[in-house]
Amino acid sequence: MRLIGGAVIAFVLTLTCMSVSAPAQGQRSQDGQAIFRFDTFGDEQLWTDFLRMNEAIEAVSPATALSVGLKVDVRALPPTVIKALKADEIDLNDPAVTLTLLKLNAVVGVMGKVNDAGELTRVGITCALCHSTVDDSLTTGIGRRLDGWPNHDLNVGAIVGLSPALPADLKAEFAKWGPGMYDPRHHAFDGMNLIGLNSPSVPVVIPPAYGLKGVGFETYTADGPISYWNAYVGISQMGGQGTFRDPRIGLFIRQTPDLVTPKLAALSQYQLGLRAPEPPEGSFNRRAAQRGKRVFYNEGGCGSCHSGSTFTDVLKGPRKGRPFLHDPSEVGTDPDYASRSATGKYRATPLRALWQHPPYFHDGSAKDLPAVVDHYIRQFGLKLTDDQKSDLVEFLKSL
Repeated sequence: MRLIGGAVIAFVLTLTCMSVSAPAQGQRSQDGQAIFRFDTFGDEQLWTDFLRMNEAIEAVSPATALSVGLKVDVRALPPTVIKALKADEIDLNDPAVTLTLLKLNAVVGVMGKVNDAGELTRVGITCALCHSTVDDSLTTGIGRRLDGWPNHDLNVGAIVGLSPALPADLKAEFAKWGPGMYDPRHHAFDGMNLIGLNSPSVPVVIPPAYGLKGVGFETYTADGPISYWNAYVGISQMGGQGTFRDPRIGLFIRQTPDLVTPKLAALSQYQLGLRAPEPPEGSFNRRAAQRGKRVFYNEGGCGSCHSGSTFTDVLKGPRKGRPFLHDPSEVGTDPDYASRSATGKYRATPLRALWQHPPYFHDGSAKDLPAVVDHYIRQFGLKLTDDQKSDLVEFLKSL
Protein backbone atom coordinates (compact mmCIF):
# COMPACT_ATOMS: atom_id res chain seq x y z
CA MET A 1 0.00 0.00 0.00
CA ARG A 2 1.36 3.41 -0.99
CA LEU A 3 2.08 5.68 1.98
CA ILE A 4 1.84 9.42 1.53
CA GLY A 5 4.88 11.04 3.14
CA GLY A 6 5.07 14.45 4.75
CA ALA A 7 6.26 16.31 1.67
CA VAL A 8 3.48 14.97 -0.54
CA ILE A 9 0.70 15.46 2.00
CA ALA A 10 1.92 18.98 2.68
CA PHE A 11 1.58 19.76 -1.03
CA VAL A 12 -1.91 18.27 -1.12
CA LEU A 13 -2.99 20.42 1.83
CA THR A 14 -1.38 23.72 0.86
CA LEU A 15 -4.54 25.15 -0.65
CA THR A 16 -6.65 24.26 2.40
CA CYS A 17 -4.49 25.61 5.20
CA MET A 18 -5.69 29.20 4.96
CA SER A 19 -9.37 28.27 5.18
CA VAL A 20 -9.07 26.45 8.49
CA SER A 21 -6.64 28.71 10.31
CA ALA A 22 -7.45 29.97 13.80
CA PRO A 23 -9.63 33.05 14.17
CA ALA A 24 -7.91 36.42 14.13
CA GLN A 25 -6.82 37.91 17.44
CA GLY A 26 -9.62 40.48 17.47
CA GLN A 27 -12.26 37.80 16.99
CA ARG A 28 -10.80 35.58 19.70
CA SER A 29 -11.07 38.34 22.31
CA GLN A 30 -14.85 38.31 21.81
CA ASP A 31 -15.43 34.60 21.29
CA GLY A 32 -15.11 32.31 24.28
CA GLN A 33 -15.08 29.15 22.20
CA ALA A 34 -12.27 30.50 20.03
CA ILE A 35 -10.32 31.53 23.14
CA PHE A 36 -10.78 28.09 24.67
CA ARG A 37 -9.74 26.28 21.49
CA PHE A 38 -7.16 28.52 19.86
CA ASP A 39 -5.79 31.23 22.16
CA THR A 40 -2.33 30.64 23.59
CA PHE A 41 -2.31 33.91 25.59
CA GLY A 42 1.24 34.38 24.33
CA ASP A 43 2.44 31.24 26.09
CA GLU A 44 4.92 30.61 23.30
CA GLN A 45 7.26 32.41 25.69
CA LEU A 46 7.23 29.23 27.78
CA TRP A 47 6.78 26.47 25.20
CA THR A 48 9.09 27.91 22.53
CA ASP A 49 11.47 30.43 24.11
CA PHE A 50 12.05 28.59 27.39
CA LEU A 51 11.25 24.89 26.87
CA ARG A 52 12.21 24.87 23.15
CA MET A 53 9.41 22.42 22.48
CA ASN A 54 9.36 23.41 18.81
CA GLU A 55 12.73 21.66 18.43
CA ALA A 56 11.39 18.50 20.06
CA ILE A 57 8.06 18.42 18.23
CA GLU A 58 9.74 18.64 14.81
CA ALA A 59 10.99 15.09 15.39
CA VAL A 60 7.70 13.70 16.77
CA SER A 61 5.56 11.55 14.50
CA PRO A 62 1.75 11.54 14.63
CA ALA A 63 1.89 7.99 15.99
CA THR A 64 4.07 9.14 18.89
CA ALA A 65 1.90 12.21 19.49
CA LEU A 66 -1.23 10.06 19.63
CA SER A 67 0.50 7.64 22.02
CA VAL A 68 0.99 10.42 24.60
CA GLY A 69 -2.62 11.50 24.33
CA LEU A 70 -2.58 14.33 21.81
CA LYS A 71 -5.78 14.44 19.74
CA VAL A 72 -6.58 15.41 16.16
CA ASP A 73 -9.73 17.33 15.19
CA VAL A 74 -11.18 15.57 12.15
CA ARG A 75 -13.21 18.64 11.23
CA ALA A 76 -9.98 20.55 10.59
CA LEU A 77 -8.91 18.00 7.97
CA PRO A 78 -9.81 18.35 4.29
CA PRO A 79 -11.70 15.47 2.63
CA THR A 80 -8.60 14.30 0.75
CA VAL A 81 -6.74 13.68 3.99
CA ILE A 82 -9.70 12.01 5.69
CA LYS A 83 -10.01 9.67 2.73
CA ALA A 84 -6.28 8.89 2.82
CA LEU A 85 -6.39 8.23 6.58
CA LYS A 86 -9.31 5.83 6.16
CA ALA A 87 -7.40 4.00 3.45
CA ASP A 88 -4.25 3.85 5.60
CA GLU A 89 -2.37 5.82 2.96
CA ILE A 90 -0.76 8.35 5.30
CA ASP A 91 2.44 7.47 7.08
CA LEU A 92 1.71 8.28 10.73
CA ASN A 93 5.35 7.58 11.55
CA ASP A 94 6.51 10.56 9.49
CA PRO A 95 7.24 13.68 11.62
CA ALA A 96 6.57 15.86 8.58
CA VAL A 97 2.91 14.84 8.81
CA THR A 98 2.83 16.24 12.36
CA LEU A 99 3.94 19.61 11.02
CA THR A 100 1.23 19.51 8.38
CA LEU A 101 -1.39 18.79 11.03
CA LEU A 102 -0.14 21.79 12.99
CA LYS A 103 -0.41 23.97 9.89
CA LEU A 104 -4.04 22.90 9.68
CA ASN A 105 -4.64 23.72 13.37
CA ALA A 106 -5.83 20.13 13.67
CA VAL A 107 -3.90 19.13 16.80
CA VAL A 108 -6.29 19.84 19.65
CA GLY A 109 -4.84 22.39 22.07
CA VAL A 110 -1.52 22.87 20.24
CA MET A 111 -0.83 25.89 18.02
CA GLY A 112 2.24 25.91 15.82
CA LYS A 113 3.79 28.11 13.15
CA VAL A 114 5.62 26.33 10.34
CA ASN A 115 7.73 28.40 7.92
CA ASP A 116 8.16 27.86 4.19
CA ALA A 117 11.19 25.68 4.86
CA GLY A 118 9.07 23.25 6.85
CA GLU A 119 10.51 24.29 10.22
CA LEU A 120 8.37 24.64 13.32
CA THR A 121 9.34 28.10 14.52
CA ARG A 122 6.79 28.73 17.28
CA VAL A 123 4.55 26.49 19.39
CA GLY A 124 2.09 27.18 22.20
CA ILE A 125 -0.84 25.48 23.90
CA THR A 126 -4.46 26.35 24.66
CA CYS A 127 -7.06 25.41 27.28
CA ALA A 128 -8.25 22.64 24.97
CA LEU A 129 -5.03 20.65 25.40
CA CYS A 130 -6.10 19.31 28.80
CA HIS A 131 -9.83 20.03 28.77
CA SER A 132 -10.89 18.62 25.41
CA THR A 133 -10.72 15.27 23.72
CA VAL A 134 -12.24 13.74 20.57
CA ASP A 135 -14.89 11.10 19.95
CA ASP A 136 -12.55 8.78 17.98
CA SER A 137 -15.05 8.85 15.12
CA LEU A 138 -12.32 8.38 12.50
CA THR A 139 -9.88 6.30 14.51
CA THR A 140 -8.34 6.29 17.97
CA GLY A 141 -7.31 9.83 18.82
CA ILE A 142 -8.82 11.34 15.66
CA GLY A 143 -12.41 12.56 15.68
CA ARG A 144 -14.76 15.42 16.48
CA ARG A 145 -13.86 17.73 19.34
CA LEU A 146 -15.49 17.25 22.74
CA ASP A 147 -14.88 20.55 24.51
CA GLY A 148 -14.80 20.38 28.28
CA TRP A 149 -14.11 16.65 28.45
CA PRO A 150 -10.91 15.94 30.40
CA ASN A 151 -8.18 14.35 28.31
CA HIS A 152 -7.30 11.41 30.52
CA ASP A 153 -5.00 10.02 27.83
CA LEU A 154 -2.83 13.13 27.90
CA ASN A 155 0.60 12.49 29.37
CA VAL A 156 1.75 16.03 30.11
CA GLY A 157 4.81 14.85 32.00
CA ALA A 158 6.03 12.77 29.06
CA ILE A 159 5.39 15.62 26.63
CA VAL A 160 7.23 18.21 28.70
CA GLY A 161 9.99 15.64 29.22
CA LEU A 162 10.83 16.00 25.51
CA SER A 163 12.11 19.52 26.17
CA PRO A 164 15.84 19.90 25.54
CA ALA A 165 15.95 22.70 28.09
CA LEU A 166 14.98 20.87 31.31
CA PRO A 167 17.40 19.09 33.66
CA ALA A 168 17.17 15.32 33.99
CA ASP A 169 15.91 15.36 37.59
CA LEU A 170 12.96 17.59 36.71
CA LYS A 171 12.09 15.42 33.73
CA ALA A 172 12.16 12.36 35.99
CA GLU A 173 9.73 14.03 38.39
CA PHE A 174 7.35 14.95 35.58
CA ALA A 175 7.56 11.42 34.20
CA LYS A 176 5.94 10.10 37.38
CA TRP A 177 2.69 11.94 36.69
CA GLY A 178 1.33 9.51 34.11
CA PRO A 179 -1.63 9.94 31.73
CA GLY A 180 -4.44 12.24 32.78
CA MET A 181 -2.51 13.73 35.70
CA TYR A 182 -0.95 17.15 36.28
CA ASP A 183 0.44 19.05 39.27
CA PRO A 184 -0.61 22.72 39.16
CA ARG A 185 1.07 23.36 42.52
CA HIS A 186 4.57 22.20 41.62
CA HIS A 187 5.91 25.19 39.72
CA ALA A 188 4.97 28.47 38.07
CA PHE A 189 6.35 30.38 35.08
CA ASP A 190 6.84 34.12 35.48
CA GLY A 191 7.64 34.94 31.86
CA MET A 192 11.34 34.29 32.26
CA ASN A 193 11.90 31.35 34.60
CA LEU A 194 10.26 28.37 36.23
CA ILE A 195 9.60 29.09 39.91
CA GLY A 196 9.49 26.13 42.26
CA LEU A 197 6.34 26.14 44.39
CA ASN A 198 6.21 22.76 46.12
CA SER A 199 8.19 19.55 46.11
CA PRO A 200 7.87 16.64 45.71
CA SER A 201 5.21 16.77 43.05
CA VAL A 202 1.63 15.82 43.97
CA PRO A 203 -0.25 15.42 40.67
CA VAL A 204 -4.04 15.47 40.46
CA VAL A 205 -6.54 14.18 37.92
CA ILE A 206 -7.26 16.59 35.07
CA PRO A 207 -10.88 17.58 35.82
CA PRO A 208 -13.73 18.17 33.39
CA ALA A 209 -14.54 21.72 32.33
CA TYR A 210 -18.20 20.99 31.62
CA GLY A 211 -21.19 21.13 33.97
CA LEU A 212 -19.76 24.03 35.97
CA LYS A 213 -22.74 26.37 35.80
CA GLY A 214 -24.04 27.11 39.29
CA VAL A 215 -21.09 25.48 41.07
CA GLY A 216 -19.44 28.77 42.01
CA PHE A 217 -16.05 27.33 42.92
CA GLU A 218 -14.77 25.08 40.18
CA THR A 219 -11.57 23.52 41.53
CA TYR A 220 -10.82 20.74 43.99
CA THR A 221 -9.85 23.17 46.73
CA ALA A 222 -12.21 26.02 45.78
CA ASP A 223 -9.46 28.66 45.74
CA GLY A 224 -11.69 30.99 43.75
CA PRO A 225 -14.30 31.20 40.99
CA ILE A 226 -13.64 29.99 37.48
CA SER A 227 -11.93 33.16 36.24
CA TYR A 228 -9.52 33.06 39.19
CA TRP A 229 -8.46 29.57 38.21
CA ASN A 230 -8.33 30.38 34.51
CA ALA A 231 -5.99 33.25 35.32
CA TYR A 232 -3.83 31.11 37.60
CA VAL A 233 -3.49 28.33 35.04
CA GLY A 234 -3.31 30.55 31.98
CA ILE A 235 -0.48 32.63 33.40
CA SER A 236 1.48 30.50 35.85
CA GLN A 237 1.01 27.04 34.29
CA MET A 238 0.39 27.51 30.57
CA GLY A 239 2.90 30.38 30.56
CA GLY A 240 0.58 33.01 29.13
CA GLN A 241 1.57 36.66 29.30
CA GLY A 242 -0.39 38.39 32.03
CA THR A 243 -0.62 39.45 35.65
CA PHE A 244 -1.60 37.18 38.52
CA ARG A 245 -1.48 37.98 42.22
CA ASP A 246 -2.49 35.85 45.19
CA PRO A 247 -0.81 36.57 48.54
CA ARG A 248 -2.48 33.47 50.03
CA ILE A 249 -0.03 31.29 48.13
CA GLY A 250 2.72 33.89 47.82
CA LEU A 251 2.57 34.08 44.03
CA PHE A 252 3.01 37.40 42.23
CA ILE A 253 3.49 37.56 38.45
CA ARG A 254 3.33 40.78 36.45
CA GLN A 255 3.73 40.94 32.68
CA THR A 256 2.58 43.59 30.25
CA PRO A 257 0.65 43.79 28.11
CA ASP A 258 -1.77 41.43 29.85
CA LEU A 259 -3.02 38.95 27.22
CA VAL A 260 -5.08 36.89 29.66
CA THR A 261 -7.27 39.08 31.89
CA PRO A 262 -9.25 40.81 29.09
CA LYS A 263 -10.37 37.39 27.82
CA LEU A 264 -11.44 35.80 31.10
CA ALA A 265 -15.08 36.92 30.93
CA ALA A 266 -15.68 35.48 27.47
CA LEU A 267 -13.77 32.33 28.34
CA SER A 268 -15.77 31.68 31.51
CA GLN A 269 -19.05 32.36 29.70
CA TYR A 270 -18.20 29.65 27.18
CA GLN A 271 -17.07 27.18 29.82
CA LEU A 272 -20.18 27.69 31.94
CA GLY A 273 -22.25 26.89 28.88
CA LEU A 274 -20.65 23.46 28.42
CA ARG A 275 -23.21 20.93 29.58
CA ALA A 276 -22.25 17.66 31.19
CA PRO A 277 -22.76 14.75 28.77
CA GLU A 278 -25.69 12.43 29.37
CA PRO A 279 -24.88 8.79 30.18
CA PRO A 280 -25.00 6.56 27.08
CA GLU A 281 -28.16 4.59 26.50
CA GLY A 282 -27.98 1.25 28.26
CA SER A 283 -24.97 2.22 30.39
CA PHE A 284 -26.82 1.76 33.69
CA ASN A 285 -29.74 -0.17 35.13
CA ARG A 286 -32.62 2.28 35.52
CA ARG A 287 -34.52 0.32 38.14
CA ALA A 288 -31.40 -0.20 40.20
CA ALA A 289 -30.58 3.51 39.82
CA GLN A 290 -33.98 4.44 41.28
CA ARG A 291 -33.29 2.23 44.29
CA GLY A 292 -29.78 3.69 44.48
CA LYS A 293 -31.20 7.20 44.61
CA ARG A 294 -32.98 6.30 47.85
CA VAL A 295 -29.72 4.88 49.23
CA PHE A 296 -27.90 8.07 48.20
CA TYR A 297 -30.27 10.33 50.17
CA ASN A 298 -31.14 7.97 53.02
CA GLU A 299 -28.91 5.09 54.16
CA GLY A 300 -25.78 6.50 52.50
CA GLY A 301 -26.30 10.09 53.61
CA CYS A 302 -24.47 11.25 50.49
CA GLY A 303 -26.90 14.11 49.91
CA SER A 304 -25.78 15.90 53.05
CA CYS A 305 -22.68 17.08 51.16
CA HIS A 306 -23.57 16.37 47.54
CA SER A 307 -26.75 18.45 47.58
CA GLY A 308 -28.89 20.42 45.19
CA SER A 309 -28.86 20.31 41.41
CA THR A 310 -25.06 20.54 41.30
CA PHE A 311 -24.58 17.87 43.99
CA THR A 312 -22.22 20.00 46.08
CA ASP A 313 -22.56 22.08 49.24
CA VAL A 314 -19.74 24.45 48.34
CA LEU A 315 -22.11 27.46 48.15
CA LYS A 316 -23.93 26.68 51.39
CA GLY A 317 -21.55 28.40 53.78
CA PRO A 318 -22.64 31.12 56.20
CA ARG A 319 -20.89 33.87 54.21
CA LYS A 320 -21.78 34.68 50.62
CA GLY A 321 -18.80 34.47 48.32
CA ARG A 322 -16.92 32.14 50.67
CA PRO A 323 -16.84 28.42 49.88
CA PHE A 324 -18.05 25.81 52.35
CA LEU A 325 -15.22 23.29 52.58
CA HIS A 326 -14.23 20.02 54.24
CA ASP A 327 -11.03 19.09 56.05
CA PRO A 328 -9.13 16.23 54.38
CA SER A 329 -9.52 14.17 57.55
CA GLU A 330 -13.28 14.62 57.42
CA VAL A 331 -13.61 12.98 54.03
CA GLY A 332 -10.59 10.69 54.25
CA THR A 333 -8.58 12.19 51.42
CA ASP A 334 -4.94 13.10 50.95
CA PRO A 335 -4.03 16.29 52.87
CA ASP A 336 -0.83 17.08 50.94
CA TYR A 337 -2.36 18.65 47.87
CA ALA A 338 -4.84 20.68 49.92
CA SER A 339 -2.03 22.00 52.09
CA ARG A 340 -0.48 23.59 49.00
CA SER A 341 -3.65 25.42 48.03
CA ALA A 342 -5.06 28.74 49.19
CA THR A 343 -7.76 27.08 51.32
CA GLY A 344 -6.12 23.97 52.76
CA LYS A 345 -9.39 22.07 52.33
CA TYR A 346 -11.55 20.35 49.72
CA ARG A 347 -15.00 21.15 48.42
CA ALA A 348 -17.60 18.42 47.90
CA THR A 349 -17.13 17.43 44.27
CA PRO A 350 -20.09 18.19 41.98
CA LEU A 351 -21.30 14.83 40.70
CA ARG A 352 -21.57 15.52 37.00
CA ALA A 353 -21.27 12.85 34.28
CA LEU A 354 -19.44 10.48 36.59
CA TRP A 355 -19.71 7.74 33.99
CA GLN A 356 -17.31 9.67 31.78
CA HIS A 357 -14.28 10.45 33.89
CA PRO A 358 -12.73 7.74 36.06
CA PRO A 359 -10.48 7.60 38.05
CA TYR A 360 -12.08 9.46 40.95
CA PHE A 361 -11.03 11.78 43.77
CA HIS A 362 -8.52 14.53 43.12
CA ASP A 363 -5.61 12.09 43.21
CA GLY A 364 -7.23 9.32 41.18
CA SER A 365 -7.05 6.93 44.13
CA ALA A 366 -10.45 5.37 43.33
CA LYS A 367 -10.27 3.55 40.01
CA ASP A 368 -14.03 3.19 39.61
CA LEU A 369 -17.35 4.03 41.26
CA PRO A 370 -17.48 0.86 43.42
CA ALA A 371 -14.13 1.98 44.87
CA VAL A 372 -15.64 5.41 45.65
CA VAL A 373 -18.55 3.79 47.49
CA ASP A 374 -16.20 1.48 49.42
CA HIS A 375 -14.11 4.48 50.47
CA TYR A 376 -17.04 6.26 52.06
CA ILE A 377 -18.36 3.08 53.65
CA ARG A 378 -15.03 2.79 55.45
CA GLN A 379 -14.75 6.51 56.19
CA PHE A 380 -18.21 6.94 57.69
CA GLY A 381 -18.83 3.41 58.93
CA LEU A 382 -21.87 2.96 56.71
CA LYS A 383 -23.86 -0.26 56.99
CA LEU A 384 -24.81 -0.92 53.39
CA THR A 385 -25.65 -4.33 51.98
CA ASP A 386 -24.03 -5.53 48.78
CA ASP A 387 -27.29 -4.88 46.93
CA GLN A 388 -27.45 -1.32 48.27
CA LYS A 389 -23.86 -0.71 47.21
CA SER A 390 -24.61 -2.00 43.74
CA ASP A 391 -27.75 0.13 43.44
CA LEU A 392 -25.89 3.21 44.66
CA VAL A 393 -23.26 2.71 41.94
CA GLU A 394 -26.00 2.50 39.31
CA PHE A 395 -27.44 5.81 40.54
CA LEU A 396 -24.03 7.48 40.35
CA LYS A 397 -23.64 6.19 36.81
CA SER A 398 -26.95 7.80 35.90
CA LEU A 399 -25.97 11.35 36.91
